[in-house]
Amino acid sequence: MTVERALPTPEAHDLIQLTRELVAKEVAPRAAADEAAGRFPREVFTTLGAAGLLGLPYPEEYGGAAQPQEVYLQVVEELAAGWLAVGLGTSVHTLSCFPVAAYGSDEQRAELLPAMLGGGLLGAYCLSEPQSGSDAAALTTRAVPGPDGYTVDGVKAWITHGGVADFYLLMARTGEPGARGVSCLHVPAGVEGLSFGAPEHKMGLRSSPTAQVRFDGVRLPHDALIGAEGEGFRIAMAALDGGRLGIAACAVGVAQAALDAAAAYARERRQFGSRIVDFQGVSFMLADMATQVAAARALYLDAARLRDAGRPYGTRAAMAKLFATDMCMKVTTDAVQVLGGYGYVEDFPVERYMREAKVLQIVEGTNQIQRLVIGRALAQERPGL
Repeated sequence: MTVERALPTPEAHDLIQLTRELVAKEVAPRAAADEAAGRFPREVFTTLGAAGLLGLPYPEEYGGAAQPQEVYLQVVEELAAGWLAVGLGTSVHTLSCFPVAAYGSDEQRAELLPAMLGGGLLGAYCLSEPQSGSDAAALTTRAVPGPDGYTVDGVKAWITHGGVADFYLLMARTGEPGARGVSCLHVPAGVEGLSFGAPEHKMGLRSSPTAQVRFDGVRLPHDALIGAEGEGFRIAMAALDGGRLGIAACAVGVAQAALDAAAAYARERRQFGSRIVDFQGVSFMLADMATQVAAARALYLDAARLRDAGRPYGTRAAMAKLFATDMCMKVTTDAVQVLGGYGYVEDFPVERYMREAKVLQIVEGTNQIQRLVIGRALAQERPGL
């Protein structure tokens, strides 16, 4: 089903149409085979970059498209509906560009952003560690300042694009324990001392490599520092607010794909002389699925519009990520149920959608962390929700 979208400009309508055409021709046809084989679609990201889809929310002067979050996120949703590895990869790349775009110096932005936003480079975001996932302020990877720059030692874990990215935005400790001692550094791939673990063997999202990133005496110049020393945790949290909206959009895309597959099957499958879509037990299930998808889309777009208006949106982003990913898990599970035995086999895509949905409840902050963020906001006298 083609989703009718309320877009702010004719240019945005054209952008969505371009995305749908690329998904239909370059993305969706290869998703099942590449997922089964665990192949990373690097050339797809090159194509997206050439089409201008990897720098949508960033300034035109650096190669971006200056699109509002409201539009960018709907592009991510369309990509994820065709193939989650591509939608999520676009979100992660956009997240990885944020520190340079928002906190970098004029010289850093001019030097780094054109290649990042133009599709020539693919990014990864290095925050989590083997022993510090949700408790990001407890990270132990250290960047020791010296007369010639920084020396970095440590291990990052669960890094999307680990081993295939062209640059890594690293959060490392340059000072005291806790959040105030964390700084942000730009690390190009290929520097001496940078290595990677074997890709994790995951339940789903198999064509998107997730691996440890290891720093063993990596030397970085002083100008690798993004923002000021000690500002890294604030940069990381600001980036994650936007990243959570990207994950919410991905969840809506996957759920929409599952809903479309289930509805199409229900219209064709006949039992007891009737289409199963005409049985109330199935039609009500599909109706609930469609309503939940639409509600999640409205919630992430509401958060996006707050961000576009320059208003606080972090709590709403947590709500969108929480609701959309929980919704996606339920909708994809229900899609498998609608297809019955066919839903459980790889001949149909809904089993893949269900496996992919699970990771969305975990990445960019688990849904338990999202509830913590929302609960803390409610504890304030004026929560501003």
